[in-house]
Amino acid sequence: MSEDLAKYSAAVPAASRFVAQHLIMKPYVWSALNVHIHGLRHLDDVTEPFVVIANHSSHLDAILIFGSLPRRLSRHLSAGAAADYFFTHKLKSMGTRLFFNAYPVDRGGMRAHRGMSGQLLDAGVPLLIFPEGTRSRTGAMARFKAGPAGLSIKHDVPILPVALIGAYAAMPYGAKLPVPGRPDVHVVFGRPQKALAGESIADFSERLYRYVVELHDTTARAYGMPTQADFHRAVALRKAARTPRDLPAREDGES
Repeated sequence: MSEDLAKYSAAVPAASRFVAQHLIMKPYVWSALNVHIHGLRHLDDVTEPFVVIANHSSHLDAILIFGSLPRRLSRHLSAGAAADYFFTHKLKSMGTRLFFNAYPVDRGGMRAHRGMSGQLLDAGVPLLIFPEGTRSRTGAMARFKAGPAGLSIKHDVPILPVALIGAYAAMPYGAKLPVPGRPDVHVVFGRPQKALAGESIADFSERLYRYVVELHDTTARAYGMPTQADFHRAVALRKAARTPRDLPAREDGES
């Protein structure tokens, strides 16, 4: 293992993360939210490395996952973070690494860190990746990018699916802090997944998407919270309300 990769599983950084996560980050977030954790039994036989995936609609998401996982699984967990946002300034980079053991992920055609996800998995480091690629602005899930499914197949590691319910309402896009009143947030761990025999990366990725939606909606319905269908319906209604209607036809030559 190279020196650059070794730091993601080294003892001293892991001890520093434990202090940052469990004495600073988790106590604050758990005091601001009413966090409910489901499905921990599905993690009993999981060992490193693996890839955690989840829906992504809030800056709370990574904190909720790190704080909800058993310590044996979160100890070396490394979160993929946008290189062009989290790693362009030294202070921001240091904080991201300290709290989330983060590694840079390229976006928008960048290639400087290509292959790092696979290298970390091969070195035994588990990953947290949000397969939508960015936070939802509306709470509605976008289709998953195929990267996590491809990593699972190529490196023969399981996917740990997670559904986050209520995180969008607790701290929606653009908010700087969680809303007051300790809103309920549910973290649901599903069964570890691997590709079926002959299953393509695209098909596996689509199956993972459907499974996370199922985890989300089953819990949402049980607790009277919005389902993904509700979020998508709200998006469609807002879009329809913004669509110009009954506009006069253009005259010839009018631009």
